[in-house]
Amino acid sequence: MRFPIHTLDDAPIASQPILEGIAADLGVNPNLAGVAAASPALLAGFDGMRRAVATTEIDPVLREIAGLAVGVVVDNHYGIAFHSTMLANLGVDEADITAIRAGQSPSGTTRATVHAFATQAAERRGAVDPTTIDALLADGLSTEAALELILEVGFASLVGLIDNLAGHVELDTFLAPRAVAR
Repeated sequence: MRFPIHTLDDAPIASQPILEGIAADLGVNPNLAGVAAASPALLAGFDGMRRAVATTEIDPVLREIAGLAVGVVVDNHYGIAFHSTMLANLGVDEADITAIRAGQSPSGTTRATVHAFATQAAERRGAVDPTTIDALLADGLSTEAALELILEVGFASLVGLIDNLAGHVELDTFLAPRAVAR
């Protein structure tokens, strides 16, 4: 890894209150936030997006499927481990998690459509095929949900940029069981 993981003790002064807020919300300061803490501006952007994603109305399983799909597209080892862990915690079948990690669609029409939507949005920088958008709407998701999925795609992409720039951030203990095989 190319960048240090900062803690509350050694992070820049301007990053410390943001790290405190993240720790208060999550019960831990994730290593990815510790890397971002070297830049108070980046950490503030990361935290703002994290908080915004948490306020969305979209089903958490669908949100995590989108995040995992993006993690695969951008080779984000941290995000892949994180979203795989969250999906397992939400009770998603291991076969679906494995499929998404392999770049394949999960079972279920809506889940598969969300996977396709997020994959296309990440690969094509938002230029999702109109038939995929139509399928998303036909599955009962609203235009608001589509925009909230774009927020998740953007946040997962930011995490991937940080992870890849840092040479893959060391996984937190709770994420280690879902590490990408190297």
